[in-house]
Amino acid sequence: MTHMDLRFALRSMRNNPGFTLLAVMIMALGIGANTAMFSVVNTVLLKPLAYRDPDRIVTLRTYWKKQARASYNVSGPDAHDWHDQSNVFDAMAYFNDTAAPVIANSAAEYAHFAQVSPEFFDVFGVQPLFGRGFNADEFKADSNVAVIGAGWWQSHFGGNPNAIGKTIRVEQRTITIVGMLPPGFDFPQHSSIWLPLNTTAAENSYRSGHNFRAVALLKPGVTLGQARAQMSGIGSRLEQLYPASNAEKTVAVDRMRDAMVNNFRLTLYLLLAAVGVVLLIASANIANLLLAKATRRTREIAIRAAVGASRGRIVRQLMIESLALAVVAGVAGVILAGWGAEAIKMVAPANIPRLAETTIDNPVLGFALMVSLLAALIFGLAPALAASKVDLNESLKQGAAKSVVGGGTGRLRAALVIAEIALSVVLLAGAGLLLRSFDALMNVNLGFRPEKILVAETSVPASSEEQALTRAVPFDRDMVAALAAIPGVSSAGATFALPSHPGSDGSYFIDRLPPPEQFTVNAPQAVFSVITPGALATMGIPLKAGRDFNDRDTYTAPFTVIINEALARQSFPGQDPLGHVLFCGFDSFKGMTIVGIAGDVHQYGPDSPAKPEMFMAYAQHPRAADDMYLLARTSSDPVALADAVRRKIRERDPEVPVKFSTMEASVAENVAAPRFRMVLLGWFAALAVALAMAGVYGVMSYMVGQRANEIGLRMALGASSRDVLKLVLGHGLMLAAIGLAIGLGGALAATRLLRSLLFEVKPADPLTYIAVTALLAMVALTASYVPARRAARVDPLVALRQE
Repeated sequence: MTHMDLRFALRSMRNNPGFTLLAVMIMALGIGANTAMFSVVNTVLLKPLAYRDPDRIVTLRTYWKKQARASYNVSGPDAHDWHDQSNVFDAMAYFNDTAAPVIANSAAEYAHFAQVSPEFFDVFGVQPLFGRGFNADEFKADSNVAVIGAGWWQSHFGGNPNAIGKTIRVEQRTITIVGMLPPGFDFPQHSSIWLPLNTTAAENSYRSGHNFRAVALLKPGVTLGQARAQMSGIGSRLEQLYPASNAEKTVAVDRMRDAMVNNFRLTLYLLLAAVGVVLLIASANIANLLLAKATRRTREIAIRAAVGASRGRIVRQLMIESLALAVVAGVAGVILAGWGAEAIKMVAPANIPRLAETTIDNPVLGFALMVSLLAALIFGLAPALAASKVDLNESLKQGAAKSVVGGGTGRLRAALVIAEIALSVVLLAGAGLLLRSFDALMNVNLGFRPEKILVAETSVPASSEEQALTRAVPFDRDMVAALAAIPGVSSAGATFALPSHPGSDGSYFIDRLPPPEQFTVNAPQAVFSVITPGALATMGIPLKAGRDFNDRDTYTAPFTVIINEALARQSFPGQDPLGHVLFCGFDSFKGMTIVGIAGDVHQYGPDSPAKPEMFMAYAQHPRAADDMYLLARTSSDPVALADAVRRKIRERDPEVPVKFSTMEASVAENVAAPRFRMVLLGWFAALAVALAMAGVYGVMSYMVGQRANEIGLRMALGASSRDVLKLVLGHGLMLAAIGLAIGLGGALAATRLLRSLLFEVKPADPLTYIAVTALLAMVALTASYVPARRAARVDPLVALRQE
């Protein structure tokens, strides 16, 4: 019997191609949007990491109790003690990573490096595919060996196993390749090359210096809670043993996957909920279409009942038809989901972990099937139950379609439209709040002018401070002069870190040098920047007092520093900071005399206030000068000068790699996450409004068709076209008003979840809700107007003759 029902359902779909195409298109949009969003959520939040025993891998972070925050940066001595005093891990390692210049096959380029401690690869269960790993002696000093990743091996050595034993040059060091890792492993940060960390130097460094990150592998059977308890005890012991550096400091232990996605979890789940709302709206639309179709099948259903079909049998037939429709829509939705997932990846921030791995795999296909079945239940059950309620005597009469469309069914259609409008209000309110928040972000004065600045990231090979002083500092000086001489460049400079992406921060002291152990987060904090003369002017950061750096600020001259206004307010309230001496642990503990005060910059993005900042002279900090961003402010498109700048860099030093971008692109990265939320929720809200508009139009058109005789009678008795227009429009606006009232209440409750994602906008922002109300009222009026005009043109004689 079910087989016959299915054949009948397929034949019904084939015999009504217009209805089938419309229904499939609407549902495919809803299913496709949900499947695309789930594919991202599944990859980023749910899918296990591609390592052996991924749920046992944890991150160890420094937790500052006073600030109630965890930092990925840990100190070498702390990590050494964590390793030696704990027994809950099978392996524990610490590491650092950076992009640095490498010369392989005679070409200078950037590669991502990681320096790792002995048990690093044991944490991830990774062994070299070719060659060997590092031996114990190679961790006791700076060893010139490396293992490389499979991708880098393929691209640079053509996948030749004979690459083992080949050499590459890293910062003027000749490094021998001793092993190649299996495909797929690139932790951390898409690394290509791994070097043994000099653990002797790291573990003897200052305990107050936090220059590493740490990971560990839990022993089988050890819970996360047990690991946290033990590490908390170790943190307390270290706090008592080293109060100067470890006061208010302990250890945070989290599963690595959870730590990786923590910043994006709320955003992705909110967007998944938003597409779920779109699916509900689409289902309500299809339910209305099925109710309209059921009206035309009144006599058919009545005949089935008359010859003995039970109500359950009729409901089953109609549900199978809905199920067939949903399955076809699900297949179309999966196709749309592939495109949708690619579109999401295009607008998503680049720092969402594992986003590039998003694909339509088996779990996603299973989700699409589940959504299709759920949609069939949502949009099919109510129409099926309504259609199965037949009055045989009335239904078999000529024109008895009214027995299905009147009464409860009419109320059901109206309720579905109200639900569509209410759900659309929730999405529109969320999208409106994010739009207002993003607009507020974009209107923040960042403290610098990012427009028309070409950024050339360079790295001068130097393995010691002496090499940096004799090679990197002259390179930066000469390149700034060369850039300034290019036609179309109004000013040039160089900086260790871009103003929207600080490279380093730490503590500082005024007019006194305390023991190194006191340089902790409990002391005053500042952002550390290293710049050349002219960099402030090129970035558009105003000099408020004192002077800029000049060629006399050399390594052998007294050290100097420029502070920003935030640092002056924090440490010199009501005083003149010029002439005071600052000490920090950036690269040395030499005192720096304050010679200038610069304007404040929003270093961490427009949603974060300006932090205290210290600008240091590049020639006095040569180890920072070997990794600099060259800046050129131009009078036209800055990218057009990239080739000219590349030629000058190669002429000056062919071993220096270069990557180009613009300052505006750098700033855009700081608002990538709010832009992503705004764009996606805006897409979903626009789709919801379009579906709601279609729903209102469909219901009003259907109502006009069913009440044509009543309208004709009214006009025959003296009602004008205007009266009929008002009647129909009034009904449409009444449905919209009820939907708006319910939706606004729901939106006020739901948008509280957005509080942490909003900037200078409250969830109950009145302007947003006024705009949403006006927009949906206009949508409802527009959707009702065409049916209302058609009703106003009804010929009373024709309508009465049909009656």
